[in-house]
Amino acid sequence: DGRELVGHRTGVGHYLAALCTEWLHRPGHGHRFVLYTPVNSDDPAALGPPFADRPASLFSHRPVAGRSGTWWEQVQLPKVANRDALDVFFAPAYSAPLRLGPPSVVTMHDVSFAAHPEWFRWREGLRRRWLAAKTMARAAAVLTVSEFSRDEILRLFDVSSDRVHVVLHGLRRPSSGEPDTEPHAPLVLYAGSIFNRRQLPTLIRAFAQVVRVVPAATLAIVGTNRTYPRQDLAAIANGCGVAERVTLHGYVTDETLNKLCRRAGIFVFLSEYEGFGLPPLEALAAGVPILVGDTQVAREVYGDAALFVPPHDASATAKGILALLLDDALRSQQAARAATRLPSFSWERAARETLSVIVAAARAAPRT
Repeated sequence: DGRELVGHRTGVGHYLAALCTEWLHRPGHGHRFVLYTPVNSDDPAALGPPFADRPASLFSHRPVAGRSGTWWEQVQLPKVANRDALDVFFAPAYSAPLRLGPPSVVTMHDVSFAAHPEWFRWREGLRRRWLAAKTMARAAAVLTVSEFSRDEILRLFDVSSDRVHVVLHGLRRPSSGEPDTEPHAPLVLYAGSIFNRRQLPTLIRAFAQVVRVVPAATLAIVGTNRTYPRQDLAAIANGCGVAERVTLHGYVTDETLNKLCRRAGIFVFLSEYEGFGLPPLEALAAGVPILVGDTQVAREVYGDAALFVPPHDASATAKGILALLLDDALRSQQAARAATRLPSFSWERAARETLSVIVAAARAAPRT
């Protein structure tokens, strides 16, 4: 299922593109891939990188008419896929067609919709929980991205533990770009889709405390607002008296995000629930120290390369931001810890381990 490659890519789109990049650039595995999307073209290059960057002889693209929602996934897609004599079907984003002939492997990045149904509209939460349960019940294997997420799947769904496999994310290394020699005010950065669980109001309130000590500081919030109930971040910034120092960017290109990272003095990610949490790691790879919400999965993923604060505590967040902005010794210490931590996250390894699970699912399927 290649839908997440189309349009503005967010987390799952970057995940799938990174896996495809590795499978494309290391063709020794000998497997062939069929990508299904609603894009009306037979050429994989129409999906953008990595297929637009080099010949994709191992990849073909099969357009499936319709709009890429649940009807497309459950009705239109299996009509086409079941004619293609597939050995196995990979669903990279939470659900798979339930009427598939071949075995399926699904990636469950997190199960927030089951752990915290209050964060989702009633109909959306019900749809996601039902599809996730049905998909995992029939899947030959379930992939997930952390031990925490695996534990959550086993706690909340009726899935046998031997079918749930942890494959850690890899890490996109930011392009270096031109060095930024212009003097800038200290920049506090958040990037990622905006959900209620990521506590952006707490960050804004903390930032209002920071500017009392560092009046020149600015805050950049990058990401599409997907909150429910809806959070008006501009109104919150205005109410805290920092509207002129807070910039809400919405979706930006990778180039723009890289420029912001090169300017940032600190990256803040106060999420109280993630399956993994990739944006802070990408900030570390760009040389930016990170302050994150203190959760089980954050401790698992970032280790001692992060500073931790309670996700709802604006005062503790402000103190953490000031420490990382102003204490050069602390910044150096965290940079050294990041250099030790980051090599654990490789897309080459992630792609190899993911493909191993997919191939094992295909080989275990009964032949007719």
